[in-house]
Amino acid sequence: MADSLIARVRKDIVLYGALAANLGIAIAKFVAAGITGSSSMLSEGFHSCVDSFNQVLLLYGQHRAKRPPDAVHPFGYGRELYFWAFVVALLIFAIGAGVSVYEGVHHIHNPEPLRDPTINYVVLAVAVVMEGTSWFIARREFDTARGELGWWQAVRQSKDPAGFMVLFEDSAALAGLVIAGVGVWASHRFDRPELDGYASIAIGAVLAIVAVFLAREAKGLLIGEPADATIIAQVHALVDGHPAIASVNHIRTIHTAPDRVFVAISADFHDAVTMGEGEAILKDLEGRLKAAVPVLSSIYIRPEKREDAVVVPPPGA
Repeated sequence: MADSLIARVRKDIVLYGALAANLGIAIAKFVAAGITGSSSMLSEGFHSCVDSFNQVLLLYGQHRAKRPPDAVHPFGYGRELYFWAFVVALLIFAIGAGVSVYEGVHHIHNPEPLRDPTINYVVLAVAVVMEGTSWFIARREFDTARGELGWWQAVRQSKDPAGFMVLFEDSAALAGLVIAGVGVWASHRFDRPELDGYASIAIGAVLAIVAVFLAREAKGLLIGEPADATIIAQVHALVDGHPAIASVNHIRTIHTAPDRVFVAISADFHDAVTMGEGEAILKDLEGRLKAAVPVLSSIYIRPEKREDAVVVPPPGA
C-alpha cells in the first residue's frame, strides 16, 4: 500500500512539474513571438499551451480513474485514464501539429520583416532549461518503472500512459526548440524570413509523428491489453501447483487500470474433489493469488474439464 502511494505521488510530481514548466514557457514564447514576429516561436507557444492542457487532462484522468467500482462500472473506472490519454494524442495532432503547419505555410506565403532575434534566443535557452528539467524528471520516473526492459519494450508493455506520454511530449518539445532555434538563426543568417515558416512546418511534423505514436499506444490500452507475461506465469504456477488442480486450461487477463488486473482462469479439478471441497479450494486459491499478486483486483476461477476447454499453453511453454 505504501509503495503504491509513493508511486502515485511520483507520477503526480511528473505531471505537475511538466505543467508548471509548459505554462511558464508558453507565456515567454508568445511574448517573444509578438515582439519578433517569429512563426516558429508562435508555433512553439501553441505547442506549450497544448502540452499544458494535456497535463491537465492526464491529471483529470488519473483523478477520475481512482473512483471505486459501483453498479454501473463493477470493475471500476481505471480505464478512463486510457480514454483521456487518447484524447491527449488527438489534441497533439489536431491542435499542436495542425496550428504549427498552418502558421508555417502562412509565414512562407506572407513573410514578416526580420527583427532582432536576441529575445528569441533568450527564450529558447530558458525553455531548454525548463523543458530539460521536466524531461529529466519524467525520464527518471520512467527508468524506475521500466527496470531492466529496453525503452521501446517498456513503452509497449507499459499500462500507465501518463509516464511515457509526458516523456515523449517533453522529447518532442526539446526537438521543437532545436528546430525553432535553427529556423530563427537561418532566417537571419540568409536574410530569408520564409525559412522560419519551414521550421514551423518541421515542428508540426515532429508533433504529428509523436501524436500518431501516442494514439496507437493509447488505443491498445483503451481496447484492452493483457497483463505482463510474468504475472500470467506466476498465476499459472500458483494454480497449477495446488494439489486439487489436475491442470490449468487457460488464463485470460485484462488491465482494468494501470495497477489493476482482472483474471479469468479455467482449471480442471481432480475427479475426487467434491462440490463442497471445491468451494473451499476456490476461496483458498483466490486468497493465495491476491497475496502473491496484489494487482489482481478481480479473480474468476471456472472448474472445467480439460476436454471441454480451449487449452492455451502457459507463457514460455
